[in-house]
Order: sequence, then structure tokens, then C-alpha cells
Amino acid sequence: MQINGFNKTTLLDYPGHVACTVFTGGCNFCCPFCQNGDLVLHAGQLPQIPEEEIFQVLRKRQGILTGICVTGGEPTLQPDLDIFLSRVKELGYLVKLDSNGYRPEVLESLCGRKLVDYIAMDIKSSPENYTKTIGLPALDMGRIRASVDFIRSCGLPYEFRTTVVKELHSARDFISIGEWLKGCEAYFLQSYAESDGVICKQFSAYEKPELEEFIRILKPYIDNVNLRGVD
Repeated sequence: MQINGFNKTTLLDYPGHVACTVFTGGCNFCCPFCQNGDLVLHAGQLPQIPEEEIFQVLRKRQGILTGICVTGGEPTLQPDLDIFLSRVKELGYLVKLDSNGYRPEVLESLCGRKLVDYIAMDIKSSPENYTKTIGLPALDMGRIRASVDFIRSCGLPYEFRTTVVKELHSARDFISIGEWLKGCEAYFLQSYAESDGVICKQFSAYEKPELEEFIRILKPYIDNVNLRGVD
């Protein structure tokens, strides 16, 4: 598996667990506000971390770590993701998978084989404005909807989350998202943050009161909707 980043300890990436995080290279989207631009645009030029280095840490830290978060990039593009996750599960770890949801068949296969314990799916925007946020001229929105429907019905803990960008998201988008995700288990809004890794450095963040107004808009549709990473 193409692994281009490894965080040995995180208290944030897997809710309720002390975990590590593996970053896979490559993505089928090119979201201009993405914080991991190198993983999307230049993954082939980045140093690769051998899988065995990951498993050495997992074996050594059994009893300290309880989970692993696999993120990217887009992990479902990795052809041997299932083999990697099988080895992780053999060591007794819980697995959180981050995904953009564009390969619902992979999510279904991994969950059917009990290789995933928690799913976090990025909701890029309202269905009508999705292409504006993914950096591509077109997409099959049916694949995104299929992943959302599967995640909601699969029986695993899950969350949906949206990185909110002032130039790309409006109140109307969150009304539409609320109608789409109505009654879902958990939905988080994450404020856009400028960093060296952002693909296009032309965006800005909403102020906290503005984000709280989006939460107010969403509350009639989703009980468990909250801000994340906002002071």
C-alpha cells in the first residue's frame, strides 16, 4: 500500500480512542481547499513508508493504542487496502476509515468483511454544488449518494463532515445538505484553515458566529450536528 505519512499517536483522529494515523497517497478528487495537497498532487514524488514500519509500531504499542485511522488522499484507491486492514485487525485494533465516498463498492466490501469499525465520509457540499468543491468538471453524484445511503444503513458508527469555505459554501448549501442527510447519526462542520499544504491558497474561513448560524440551520434536520476544531 502506498503510505506517505504516519502519525504515531493522535487523540483527535479517532473519536474516543488513542490511535495512530496512516496517510495514503493519491486521490480521485482535487478539492482546491484540501490541506494535504502533496498527497493529492505529488504522491509519487513523496517518500514512501514501508508497511512493516507501521506494523512494528502497532505491535510495540499494543495496549497503548486502541485504533488506527486510515486517511489520505483517498484510501479506497489502494488496491491492497483490504490486505493491510486484515493485518491490522489481526492485531486487535479498531479501524477508522476516512473516505470521500466515491467508491461505494469498496466501502461495502470492506465493511462486509468486518475490516472497518468506524467510517468518516466527507460531504463536500450540497448535491447541486458538489463539482464546484472537488476540482473536477463533472462527477457521478449517484456514487456519492450510494455511499451515504450505505453508511447510514450499515450498522457501524459513522460521521459525515464538511470543511466550510467562505467562497464555496452558503446557507442555501446547508439547507440542502440538511434535507439530504436528515436524521443522520452525526455531522460535523470544520472551518477551513490556511496552511502550506493547501492546493489553492485563495480561500478564507467564516467567523465562528457565522458557522454557528449554519449549525442553527442544520439543527431542524440533524440532532447531532456540531462544530469541530473551532475555538
